[in-house]
Amino acid sequence: MHLKQIAPTRYDIWFLPLGGTGEIGMNMNLYGHAGEWLMVDCGIGFDSENGRNSYIADAEFIEKQASSLQALVITHAHEDHIGAIIELWPKLKVPIFATPFAIEMIFNKLSKEPWLAQVPLHIVNFNQSYQLGSFSVTWLPLPHSIPESSALLIETDIGNILHTGDWKKDSNPVLGLPFDKAIFSALKKLPIDVLVADSTNATKLGQSVSESSVYPDLLKTIQAQTGRVVVTCFSSNVARFVTLVRIAHKLKKRCAVFGRSLENMVSIARRLGYWPEELELVDPKHIGYLPREEVMVIATGSQAEPRSATQKLALGYHPWLFLEPGDSIIYSAIKIPPNRKAIDEQIMHFKNQEVNVIHADDSKQNGLVLHASGHPCQQDLLTFYGLMNPKMLIPTHGENEHLSAHKNLAEKAGIEKVLAGENGDLFKIKPFAKKLDHWVAVNKIQVG
Repeated sequence: MHLKQIAPTRYDIWFLPLGGTGEIGMNMNLYGHAGEWLMVDCGIGFDSENGRNSYIADAEFIEKQASSLQALVITHAHEDHIGAIIELWPKLKVPIFATPFAIEMIFNKLSKEPWLAQVPLHIVNFNQSYQLGSFSVTWLPLPHSIPESSALLIETDIGNILHTGDWKKDSNPVLGLPFDKAIFSALKKLPIDVLVADSTNATKLGQSVSESSVYPDLLKTIQAQTGRVVVTCFSSNVARFVTLVRIAHKLKKRCAVFGRSLENMVSIARRLGYWPEELELVDPKHIGYLPREEVMVIATGSQAEPRSATQKLALGYHPWLFLEPGDSIIYSAIKIPPNRKAIDEQIMHFKNQEVNVIHADDSKQNGLVLHASGHPCQQDLLTFYGLMNPKMLIPTHGENEHLSAHKNLAEKAGIEKVLAGENGDLFKIKPFAKKLDHWVAVNKIQVG
């Protein structure tokens, strides 16, 4: 009788996604070698129908082998990469390694948990290797829409992996380090046996837009408004906040932030030196008393989250500000597909109040750049492949259409082996490339 091999030998390198492959969000990945496992990211996801219910990946497979799990390593601090730690760490009890910004975010998230003191949180430095069991892991800086995003170089005694995390090719990201092609072209010498890569924008032609490019059109758009201005954007995009506060100062507007997650981000950015000292903010409780033309607010809720500041403003019950006809709301963000209906309903509430609504998705048709994605488009991906010439590519972080587009792009670019699959598939990297479909049963568990 043939028994299923459930652990990698010293001759094997395995990749097993439990979340984030075949969907956007809920990222949770396992690498296996020499009887040991390494977990990359531990994120939360949202319901594909309405974007309101939150889920984590079922980690039963690795929970049963927790003694073999060497560490949880984090690519960056977005919720879809760290949001499940609060649910899963008590079952895994594993050391966590991340850059300072991500460690601050994780600490903040776990701060009310009685077991926080038991969690081994390890701060890592860029371009420094850390030996975690049979894996050597190096965090390599890549721009994204949150500070200190990283690709992970994972080296073993029989092969090497580059796991990109979320990234974009940006030479002027406003905050943090720009894309450095020298770092990745140097990896040709290893070589890279497999590139496990972000597919979010693999359906889009051309190159991603630099974060710095949103400044001119946001300035022009905000300057054209006559009443109060509220700008809503993703609450983790510290670079966008800095841009917006710089615009407020240039236009002699007094700026406040609304929303706990945004306040936390600004606080962490200040502690770690990412917030320019000259950019002062007004106490949000006082913003409602100022002359309308002097008021600018940056608010959480670009995806119409039910308890967000923007949703409270739309429904007219925010405790610190009531919008009036002639005021403006600017969405410096895209509409994520599951949230479209809720966002459109929110916009209708603003229009019913005779508030001017300007959305980045609509403004793009008029040639205005009010938002920059944090992910690479097709030309960026091709440039990236060319720097390191990986032998094999596994597309991840995307729905099926994104994974398929990424697979086709990589094959046309001449990558020797491309394996696309979904959560629960086992990708064998060494001693030979092979995909075993539905190797582990995968489920998602509703939380919150």
